[in-house]
Amino acid sequence: MASNSMTLDQLVEQLRQVHGAALRAVVLYGSAASGEEIAGRSDLNVLAIVAELRLETLRALGQTMRAWQEAGNPPVLEMTLAEWQSSVDVFPMEYADILERHRVLHGTLPLEGVAVNTRDLRLQVEQEAMGKLLRLRRGVMVAGTDTERQQELLKASLSTLLVIFRAVMRLHGEQPPRDATQVITAVSRHAGFDAAPFLRVAALKRGTALAAGETEPVLAGYLEGMTALVAYLNRFVEPTAPVQP
Repeated sequence: MASNSMTLDQLVEQLRQVHGAALRAVVLYGSAASGEEIAGRSDLNVLAIVAELRLETLRALGQTMRAWQEAGNPPVLEMTLAEWQSSVDVFPMEYADILERHRVLHGTLPLEGVAVNTRDLRLQVEQEAMGKLLRLRRGVMVAGTDTERQQELLKASLSTLLVIFRAVMRLHGEQPPRDATQVITAVSRHAGFDAAPFLRVAALKRGTALAAGETEPVLAGYLEGMTALVAYLNRFVEPTAPVQP
């Protein structure tokens, strides 16, 4: 993450000022919410739940959102209360991650009736994994033989990939650990691919440089592993019990 000129507290204060009484909750989720973030490299993922969203409100947030993203953070996810309570079947993978790893910064996160269904989760995980593989292949073509671009592609892909990996563990009724290396190892065992390239990318994102000539083999193993994961999910038969975040 880039040098952050806007703090999390400042973001919350701006959201409070613009939304006023309509702001029901501001939630930090993902690695930063569970204390496993990498200083300067982890995203600050924020969800804002409001009573309603109007065009003028979105416009009023423009400068705040630009400053937040210019600081290197993902866009704030803004949802109405009704959307939050009714969209768990649409985004079960994201909901499972938010429900399991979040920190409320303002208000109260409504949880009544919000539960992830295993069948919904399985369908989205397969779709997301396939989409991730297609985007990765496209990125490889664009990067060509440029080592720096190849490494940036690998680092940029890891956060989303870990969300997918954690969802795969949940499909098996397992509670994903906070440690990324344990998640990678568990999923590679389930899907039958080599964990080493993914562990190497996790180390790269933590700041451990790849040795000369190492990038291409790591990238090749990364692609092979993603291909194997997609094939595994395609034949996966989900259990009938609901997923408990």
